[in-house]
Amino acid sequence: MSNAWKRNAKVAFVGSHGIRKTTAVHAFANTMQRAGRSVEHGREVVRDNPLGINEGATGEAQLWVIMSQIRQELQFAGNAEVLVLDRGVMDNFAYYVRACGGKDPFDVRPLVHRWSETYDMVVRLLPDVDLRDDGIRSTSDAFRDEIDSILDEQLPQLVADRNLVVERASTIDDRFDWWPLAQRLAGLVGEPLFADGVPRRRSRVPRKPKADIPQLEMDV
Repeated sequence: MSNAWKRNAKVAFVGSHGIRKTTAVHAFANTMQRAGRSVEHGREVVRDNPLGINEGATGEAQLWVIMSQIRQELQFAGNAEVLVLDRGVMDNFAYYVRACGGKDPFDVRPLVHRWSETYDMVVRLLPDVDLRDDGIRSTSDAFRDEIDSILDEQLPQLVADRNLVVERASTIDDRFDWWPLAQRLAGLVGEPLFADGVPRRRSRVPRKPKADIPQLEMDV
C-alpha cells in the first residue's frame, strides 16, 4: 500500500457499562476497513478478571483490569494501522477509583495519566439507554451513575479536548454515520483516510421529511 499510515493510530471507546460500546467498536472498525485501512480489535478485558467485577470488585481487582488493559494494548501495538479498543485506561480507572472509595492506594494515577496521552482519539458514550442483563455486567442504574459521575470529573483531566469525542449511546445504531469520526481520526494522525484505490465515500445526508402538500377541495 503506497499510502500506508506512517504511524499506527489508537482509538478507545469509553464510558460506563451497557452503553453499546462493543457495537460502536465493531462499526467503527468496519468503517476504517472500508476505507482500506488495516484494523486490530481490542476486547473488554474485565470479562476475564479472575478477581471479580461489578459493585463488589476490590481495588486489587480493578488494578488487575488497568494493568491487563495496558498489556493488551502493548501486545496489539504495531499489528495494524488502527487499533480500536473496547475501553481504555480512563474508564477502567473510574471503576478503580470507585472500588477504592475515591482513593488511589496503589498510586496508579500517574501511570493512567501518562498512558491516556497515547490514545489518538477517545470516544465517550453517554448512558442514555436502559441497562440490559447480559449475565455478566451489573444492571444497577445507581452503580452505572456512580461510574459516569467519576468519569465526568476525571476524563477532562486525562484526555485533551481535541482528542475527545462525546456521543449519546442511544445514537449508536444502524443509522449512525461513522465517516466523520473516521475522517477526524485521520486528521488527528495527519494521514489520508482512504487507501490508494479505495473509492471516496461521503457522509450520509439525513433525508428531509416530505412537506405535506395541501389538498385542494373541489366543489362538485
